[in-house]
Amino acid sequence: MKPSRRLFLKSSLAIPAVASRSSALTLPGRADSSFDPWIEIHAGNLRHNVAEIRRRVGSRPILAVIKNNGYGMGVANAARLLESSSAIAGFAVVKLHEAIALRDARIQKPILLMGPFDEKNLGEAARRDITPMVYTPVGSTFDRISHKLQKPISMHVCVDTGIGRVGVPHTAAAALIRDLASRRSVRIQGAMMTFAEDPEFDREQLRRFTSLCGSLGKDGVKLGRMHAASSFALFQPADAFLDMVRPGMAIYGIYPENEFRTTRLMELRPALSLKARVVFVKQLRKGESAGYNRAYIAKSDVWVATLPTGHADGWPRAAAKGARVRIGLELYPVIASVSASHTIVEIGQEPRVQIGDVATMFDWQEGSRPEDVSAACGASAYDLTMHLNPLLPRRII
Repeated sequence: MKPSRRLFLKSSLAIPAVASRSSALTLPGRADSSFDPWIEIHAGNLRHNVAEIRRRVGSRPILAVIKNNGYGMGVANAARLLESSSAIAGFAVVKLHEAIALRDARIQKPILLMGPFDEKNLGEAARRDITPMVYTPVGSTFDRISHKLQKPISMHVCVDTGIGRVGVPHTAAAALIRDLASRRSVRIQGAMMTFAEDPEFDREQLRRFTSLCGSLGKDGVKLGRMHAASSFALFQPADAFLDMVRPGMAIYGIYPENEFRTTRLMELRPALSLKARVVFVKQLRKGESAGYNRAYIAKSDVWVATLPTGHADGWPRAAAKGARVRIGLELYPVIASVSASHTIVEIGQEPRVQIGDVATMFDWQEGSRPEDVSAACGASAYDLTMHLNPLLPRRII
């Protein structure tokens, strides 16, 4: 099976938000070794990707999905770099703590909380002007919170048209939406759905959603902006774009499916790089081994280099199954096994790298894009970004 969003969704993990107030994120009292891995955030590439999305969707506003620690960028870093763009209408996250981190970082644009909440959470969100996504009969809860705050509470209604995850089932959605719309405590600002990313079934999902919204609209129910299109849907027919789009991965310059790179619908540039410095170079004689369980045995005399990057940093174990690392102008294969803190690459018959050389696990260059790593070793491109350790330094360049 090809590496894709589907593989990632089976094993996705929520990553804590880490906010930065400078171009190099560090923790108080912490000193990072110059050899430790770090993440580079390419602000220019981020702006380029937003422009490409705008070119694709026209004048439609973009709700930037920055969930799961900003896809590895850092949730506050992502918001700060994107907020000044007139194309960005607001931000969407899944965890309440990420939404609060954005407000604490003085992000002013609208924030949609797409994750669950209870009554206490709703009060906190409303006080911070965070908009919840709703799909259950919570009208009475909104009434109580609205009464305390002396103002109506904005929301987006989520409709399940077939993905079966969250959302009010489309067959029952009209009754819920009518109830919410009838309350003075509620201000519906949007109606949303999520595609299953099966192109044929997606057409049926879109039909269900637009039929529902159209019927409610004829009866005078105001739904605000309708939105459904994630990064995947940006490469599908444009009728799925509706009133607003909400891409995630595309903003960070990564194609949700590798085959989309050849469509030329958008030219995306990865905005994240994972780098470290070579810590050791040695020669293995024929028959000598490297890695746990002697995973690699030299067939001839060969030079290898050790990198201080492992699966604890977010660099996947699967990288040893075919990924390559860029050092200088060359790409070198990952060998043996990826441990918690180390990766070994094969250099060849000559010692062509030195201790201190910069090694790039992935970046924006052809051959070392996240999609290239994904295709080479089977790790999802989503893993490469969302699983990046939130404690790694992040440098905006």
